[in-house]
Amino acid sequence: MPGVTYDAGALVAAERNDRRMWALHARLLAEEIIPVVPAPVLAEAWRGGARQARLAQFLVQCVVEPMSEEQARAVGVLAGRAAHGDIVDVTVVEGAMRRCDGIVTSDPDIGRIADALDAKLSIELA
Repeated sequence: MPGVTYDAGALVAAERNDRRMWALHARLLAEEIIPVVPAPVLAEAWRGGARQARLAQFLVQCVVEPMSEEQARAVGVLAGRAAHGDIVDVTVVEGAMRRCDGIVTSDPDIGRIADALDAKLSIELA
């Protein structure tokens, strides 16, 4: 896989110190794959404070992708085409499609969004 996009489930797994998630993250970094976290995903998972120190450590090794106006419009169009109301999930799929990334998520519905958009994405459950 050329790259990887993390959904909120991946961030939650890292915050819970899920060994499988941390091992996957380490493997990706060893392969010089820098995970992408769309800004809306970070907003969904981040609540701040010392309790999220582990997540903050995890995010240091990721790229947080801001959402431009152009991307916001593209996500809106895709949400309509997929008939899916969760903009964060559609943002993950849009970015993964654009970059040809795989997705790491805990949400199997992400696959339904990709299917509705005829996107062939590698999806790994966290």
